[in-house]
Amino acid sequence: MGGSITAIGMGLAVIGAGLGIGWIGSKAMEAIARQPQAVGDIRANMILMAALIEGAALIALVLAFII
Repeated sequence: MGGSITAIGMGLAVIGAGLGIGWIGSKAMEAIARQPQAVGDIRANMILMAALIEGAALIALVLAFII
């Protein structure tokens, strides 16, 4: 029973990370379309936030393996 709960938790972590990164990319493209002169700042912030989300998802997966 514990293994299936862990698998569900890991799946939710991956789905959440995928949705979060997709949402960030979508909003970044909208922002670039509105203000093309701010491409560098928007891109840097997008990459930073995507890395933070990936880190949180990786920690969730590692904790699921440990538990």
